Amino acid sequence: MSILTKLAATIEARKSADPDSSWTAKLLAKGPEKCAEKFGEEAIEAIIAAAKNDRENLTAEAADVLYHLLVMLAARDVALEDVLAELERREGTSGIAEKAARQP
Repeated sequence: MSILTKLAATIEARKSADPDSSWTAKLLAKGPEKCAEKFGEEAIEAIIAAAKNDRENLTAEAADVLYHLLVMLAARDVALEDVLAELERREGTSGIAEKAARQP
């Protein structure tokens, strides 16, 4: 089991936790919009670290991004397994071809 799978399971378990005892439960209790906002904040921090070539900070911010992505997915009941299945479906397909296939 990967660390992301373990983290996703922990986040799922925190949905029923007391928001006063868990940061994850507190985020989830604020609703999907707040979870999405927090993900965006963390993504911007990672972008800034990358632009500054700050490897140490980028590593920490990337971990925050992954965590908040999983919280955002959980807030909308999207399973990590579904995201992984989508990535698997795309494997071996050119990014250009995949993007073109999404165009109306």
